[in-house]
Amino acid sequence: MSNIKLIPLGGVRENGKNLYIVEVDEEIFVFDCGLKYPENDLLGIDIVIPDFSYLIENKDKVAGVFLTHGHADAIGALPYLLENIDVPVFGTELTIALAKIYVDEYPGSKKFSDFHEIDEFTEIDFEGGTVSFFRTTHTIPDSVGISLKTKEGNIVYTGDFKFDHSAIPMYQTDFARLAEIGKEGVLALLSDSTNSENPMQVASEREIAEEVYDTLRYWEGRIIVASVASNIQRIQQVLDAAHRSLRKVVLTGEDLEKIVRTAIKIGKIELPSEDLIIDMKDMSQYQPEELLVLETGKTGEPIKALQRMASARTRGINISEGDLVYLTTTPSIAMETTVAKTEDMIYRAGGTVKSISDNFRVSGHANPNDLKLMLNLMKPKYFIPIQGEYRTLAAHADLAHELGIDYKNIYITGRGDILEYANGRMHMAGSTDAENIMIDGLGVGDIGNIVLRDRRILSEDGIFIAVTTINRKQQKIVSRPQITSRGFVYVKESKDLMKESAAIVEDIIAENLKSNDFEWAKLKQDIRDQLSRYLFEQTKRRPVILPVIMETSQRQYQNKKQS
Repeated sequence: MSNIKLIPLGGVRENGKNLYIVEVDEEIFVFDCGLKYPENDLLGIDIVIPDFSYLIENKDKVAGVFLTHGHADAIGALPYLLENIDVPVFGTELTIALAKIYVDEYPGSKKFSDFHEIDEFTEIDFEGGTVSFFRTTHTIPDSVGISLKTKEGNIVYTGDFKFDHSAIPMYQTDFARLAEIGKEGVLALLSDSTNSENPMQVASEREIAEEVYDTLRYWEGRIIVASVASNIQRIQQVLDAAHRSLRKVVLTGEDLEKIVRTAIKIGKIELPSEDLIIDMKDMSQYQPEELLVLETGKTGEPIKALQRMASARTRGINISEGDLVYLTTTPSIAMETTVAKTEDMIYRAGGTVKSISDNFRVSGHANPNDLKLMLNLMKPKYFIPIQGEYRTLAAHADLAHELGIDYKNIYITGRGDILEYANGRMHMAGSTDAENIMIDGLGVGDIGNIVLRDRRILSEDGIFIAVTTINRKQQKIVSRPQITSRGFVYVKESKDLMKESAAIVEDIIAENLKSNDFEWAKLKQDIRDQLSRYLFEQTKRRPVILPVIMETSQRQYQNKKQS
């Protein structure tokens, strides 16, 4: 009998950052390796990735990384894992092509080349079991789910999916394969919960395609379409509608260019005409009503890019009078306020905003009816809802219970929780490290809670700097404290506050210089403590206080005095 462990390192009680470990005896199978984009409280952070500590500690056991699709929440953290672990990576043609873009752009992983293309007919045998794949419907072609066949039964990971019975062949779900896996026996099902609490019917992609075309053909000015770079299906719909409405398409951003060119090269995007896409420098040759600008932003998320365009802060295309900004992506709940502010900025710039979600419920994820169908096809013994915040995991758990799965066989896990199947039953068996690893520029994991706290304080209350020079041997202050403030108070209108602060600093330094046990750390801490109390009493704010104390030697002091 095999010993099996299931460990989510991301993707539970959060949106994005999917990474799930299935450990069978002495082999580890990694399902997806994604990132998530930071929320507003993570100031300055570019992306967030999973904690790879467990995988690094057990790297000799890792059999491979198996990818379900080419979105950032499934492949975006792959370069950072491959920097630390040299293991084979498996995925469909488009998924591998997009993964290579991520890996090649990161210095720590650009030499990696152990990629393996699979399809829905591929079966890979390992000591711990056989990995196979099944086609699913999502907003990007070549999406698959994963089944790991073990001695105890199948462990199935759905990846992102929905059921769309009118999907074109490239996006169709293989229902026969799903039923076959269910008949073989499913020990545990890890299923997408993103849309589990929304009962509204998701529009079919055929309906969305017609909606996109109707929007484009009736607008008389220039159109700027905002989309997620990796939403290949939406980009295909936009290109088709632009061709039908006699518009030329301008691609903005290096990320979008790479993704679109890659998808075209391998036949996952079909260009309706060879001259449909034009360079930005050729836009002046066309009237506004003949142009469509496809904007995705630098990291594949278009909202910040639209803000820059609305504020005329780009070197290329800015929003102007008569433009229609068409949002073809549905924002998450966390982004709704940001989107509302962005729309306001667009209207101020003279543009008009329309969203694809105005008329349709648009999503690449399964609604409750789809989730029930997946559960009925799989008939799992144990169910682990994944991919979503706690409320969506709980809603998915309730759906499973409605279909007859006992709550004792349903596990709502947190990051790092270890589910172990041994001696014929599943149980919680502790946890492992699974913190958020924050990426800021080229820094990986060097930004912690203390740095974020300081950034938050700086953004809210500013900084207060006290600079002075002392001669410790003479026990004298060579230059009186100079006070500088940024983002705290307006200096010219706060002269009394500055003078009193300088006097406080001077008194603290004088007192510490007379002490027999002078310590630099104590001096600076005294300044921070007393200034903080004083400034809070006067302003009810707590800026970051930075004491800068310089020391001059006896000779330097004498020379300065003589001059």
